[in-house]
Amino acid sequence: MSTTKYTADHEWVRLEQDQTVTVGITDYAQEQLGDIVFVQLPEVGKRLGKGQEAVVIESVKAAADIKMPVGGEIVGVNEALVDAPETVNGDPMGGGWFLKVKPQSLDELDDLLDEAAYRKLAPGS
Repeated sequence: MSTTKYTADHEWVRLEQDQTVTVGITDYAQEQLGDIVFVQLPEVGKRLGKGQEAVVIESVKAAADIKMPVGGEIVGVNEALVDAPETVNGDPMGGGWFLKVKPQSLDELDDLLDEAAYRKLAPGS
């Protein structure tokens, strides 16, 4: 069973073995944005609720906010993106992750889409 879920806003959410959740954007999302030139990450230790703005990304086409797919405490951020935001374009589902969260409730993951449901939302992804 896959531990990766998706949001309708084209974010991916992966439950890790240590019960933290890693968050990034999907390949479809990075294609829509174009070349990413700036990423603003949240502070480690900050607590955010589900749906709150967590990350700001800017591309040559647009700026976008990444919202928290689950509520919890930020326990890690991908500092490499500060100097190399284009990593998101090259590897959105791997090295281009944004943050790690210690969720307040793993039950919130149940509200997210599985891969089949996400593919219907973002054809070609």
